[in-house]
Amino acid sequence: MPRLIPLSLVALAIAAPALAQRDIGTVEVLADNRTIPVRVSGATPEMNALALQAFGSHGRYHLVASGFVFDIRFSPAGAGQVRVDISRGAGAQPVASEVASGTGPRNALLAAADAAVEKTNGLGLRGYFTSRLVFVGERTGHQEIYTSDLFFGDVTQVTHDRAIAMTPRWSPDGERIIYTSYFKSGFPDIFEIDLGGFQRTTFVSFKGTNSGAHFSPDGRQVAMVLSGEGEPEIYVSNAYGRGVSRKTRSDEVKASPCWSPDGSRLIFAMEPGPQLYVMPAAGGVPQRVTYDTSGYCAEPDWSRAAPDKVVFTMKVGRNYQIGVLELSKHHGEQASKAPFDGVEPSWLPDGRHAVYTARTATTSRVCILDTETGKSTPVSPASFGPALQASVWSR
Repeated sequence: MPRLIPLSLVALAIAAPALAQRDIGTVEVLADNRTIPVRVSGATPEMNALALQAFGSHGRYHLVASGFVFDIRFSPAGAGQVRVDISRGAGAQPVASEVASGTGPRNALLAAADAAVEKTNGLGLRGYFTSRLVFVGERTGHQEIYTSDLFFGDVTQVTHDRAIAMTPRWSPDGERIIYTSYFKSGFPDIFEIDLGGFQRTTFVSFKGTNSGAHFSPDGRQVAMVLSGEGEPEIYVSNAYGRGVSRKTRSDEVKASPCWSPDGSRLIFAMEPGPQLYVMPAAGGVPQRVTYDTSGYCAEPDWSRAAPDKVVFTMKVGRNYQIGVLELSKHHGEQASKAPFDGVEPSWLPDGRHAVYTARTATTSRVCILDTETGKSTPVSPASFGPALQASVWSR
């Protein structure tokens, strides 16, 4: 029996509105008393460039050559190790010195930079620089799955399918990726790839659409959207795609399920609108959580660092922007302020920054957004080509 693809589901998952033709660059915000002036340097040109890129993406800091509060210096400390020395003010009062280890020199520097953030930000924020990305790239002319570090180092092409690939997500241990692809049957099925040996297995392949797969925080369950019984509904399976159980029952299209940090609830987008709804992961009546926010609220991601916060895509005028929802208030606020579309957000581990897709009529790039100030910094190079749908993994 042929599998029909509901156009409303496709529109909800990969909506492509009329886009502003603008260049995607850094969206600066004025430094104020919420930011800390820092001088950052590395002992080699490579270390210096990466350190400046990392701290330049962080909304808590602004880079200066003089008049700094902290002077942060990085230097080699052995194979796969980097030393960070932090001093305060013009008097160079020592603050901290630490050696960080990593999988290589680049990862070690990012680990040392995370340590520096935790010792200087003053707000209790975690570092996010060692996070990894899985994303969709089109550098070959086809949508393939890639992984990289947060600043697009160590880029690895994971698939070579020459077919549409969508919404890749990490397993909590960072060892597997689950995603939707059309490559095998010409219809959207869910696949899993073990990154240890790049072995791929079919996770779910039912009639209709199979999409939006997302691991629970403990890795034991997967939420997904299936349409084999009619309209797209939320289902949950075990970690191997077995024991699939339907959790919603209505005629409205649903998309993008995401787990609460404790794994007890799911948030997802549902038409009309769409709007965001929360329900128990075991099933129950969905409760709407976006009111007076936007006529279009979709693509939610629930913060583990700040369990009351959800980052999502909202429509503002003719464009799309990134919003932040405080669940206790049932109200979202616009966080991005870019002259281009912002979609597909994923939280970084500090609960303040997120990665998202910045999209124009001609291209898309992965950016870091400071949700408190609106500062946006591209991390995917323009030379890479279109990059989108990035998802974050962190320890």
